[in-house]
Amino acid sequence: MSGRTRPAEGAMTLAEMKEFASFAASTQRYIRRSLDVGLDRDDAMARWSRDVVESASIRAQAQHYRRLPELRALVPDDSGLDVAERLLAPLVTLTAFDLGQGRITSFSAYRFLYERLVGAEVRPWLPSAFCAGAALPHLHPELRRKLLQSISEAAATASGWSSRQPAFFPYWVEKVDPAALPN
Repeated sequence: MSGRTRPAEGAMTLAEMKEFASFAASTQRYIRRSLDVGLDRDDAMARWSRDVVESASIRAQAQHYRRLPELRALVPDDSGLDVAERLLAPLVTLTAFDLGQGRITSFSAYRFLYERLVGAEVRPWLPSAFCAGAALPHLHPELRRKLLQSISEAAATASGWSSRQPAFFPYWVEKVDPAALPN
């Protein structure tokens, strides 16, 4: 039976890779950086900082992302309203920070990142958090419009969500000089 699930897992991983490849280069870079910061992979400051502005952004991101373990623990098993405030307040705040950086420009890129930062269990809450974060006044009106138009009707009105954890977690790969490769 486990042989049957492996091709499906491979197909899903490939689909996740294709989705990631469809994002703009700046979005891909921000997602990889965010995963390094949020999942404590490597030294995000050393790898991603190109100037003082980006250094400050990474420090602010690390400050916000310190709440990720707490946020993961808040994701409920059900969708009852009694847990909405406890979960959505920090999730919307984190969402607003990431959207305010200007590199996540669509719901699909946001969902891709947050499924990996928080886990598959957060999927039912992502449309609400995204719409709330995208509508906040700290964003330029044109960016707000673009973000809110990026969420499809299907994503906004889904009747159910997969609980399958993401398989593809993009990371930085150093360039290799082809001349240095063995024949």
